[in-house]
Amino acid sequence: MKAVIQRVAQSSVTIEEKVVASIHKGLLVLVGIEEADTTEDMEWLSTKIVNLRIFGDENEVMNLSIKDSDGDVIVVSQFTLHASTKKGNRPSYSKAAKPEIAIPIYEKFIQQIEKELGRQIQTGQFGADMKVAILNDGPVTIIMDTKNRE
Repeated sequence: MKAVIQRVAQSSVTIEEKVVASIHKGLLVLVGIEEADTTEDMEWLSTKIVNLRIFGDENEVMNLSIKDSDGDVIVVSQFTLHASTKKGNRPSYSKAAKPEIAIPIYEKFIQQIEKELGRQIQTGQFGADMKVAILNDGPVTIIMDTKNRE
């Protein structure tokens, strides 16, 4: 699994001109799932995201997690995170998982984050054409890959 985690001042997801998710302070998580991803990948990534200390404390030092800062979360599926651009100019998405594999992992990922946070989060819609508005705060953007756990 790959994720792009952005600390946001606000973010929203619109589908067919209807806002389906909207937050102020929090995290926007773009997540891509590949064929080789497992429950272990999903659990590792969700735990890292929920505990990632990228919010300012009383001294504006990045010491607080999303749990500590009482922020909100939007998770959006994004298969294009698995784009391969090695050959030619048209990206290949062959590593991205097919919906029958990706959807159950995506849904479990959302449930795992909610469990770890102790509250519901917001989401986009898997496979939909979404307009994602992002007001990045900082800017703070973290990229994670469960196949390269640095």
